[in-house]
Amino acid sequence: MDLKKQSEATIPTPWGEFLLQAYSTEVEDSMPHLAMVAQSFDPSKGPVLVRIHSECLTGDLFGSKRCDCGEQLDKSLELAAENGGVIIYLRQEGRGIGLINKLKAYQLQDKGLNTADANLHLGLEVDDRGYDIAIEMLLSLGIKTIQLLTNNPEKIAAIEKSELKLLDRVPLIIKPQKENIDYLKTKKDLMGHLLPTGKK
Repeated sequence: MDLKKQSEATIPTPWGEFLLQAYSTEVEDSMPHLAMVAQSFDPSKGPVLVRIHSECLTGDLFGSKRCDCGEQLDKSLELAAENGGVIIYLRQEGRGIGLINKLKAYQLQDKGLNTADANLHLGLEVDDRGYDIAIEMLLSLGIKTIQLLTNNPEKIAAIEKSELKLLDRVPLIIKPQKENIDYLKTKKDLMGHLLPTGKK
């Protein structure tokens, strides 16, 4: 059974109304991938502002300051609402390692390892995410050309290899906090994320 839209409903948010769509291969999947489609979305009018966001329960829901994920999601929703954009929310927690392993990695980070080395110490990939599902969802929405809201070169590469046309990249810069500045430095220096010099 192929990935398909299983259900949808209008969701009013602080940033505006979105159509929340659930995608999965199984109709009873309790962890579907999600598309948040802004009320003014119209792919026929030109490039669509798109954010591909991987689930981060600690940041997105609980506001953890260990990362900038929750703040990135909030800013993405604001920009999507303003520009008729789409948020693709992929259920690949902890850069694909899952919540349990993510918490184990946090314990190692508290002992001095950076986010990349903590994953490797656990025998896991530094980043085990994929974006094929996001591309499939975007194509199903009738999107052909996008402006990608990201700092991640892996997402850019994935789009460039797809049927979608990448018009340009829109930086998503969040002010560092003392609790996540080392995390952001690792993302910039070791993972190649496109963050400004001095705001690692």
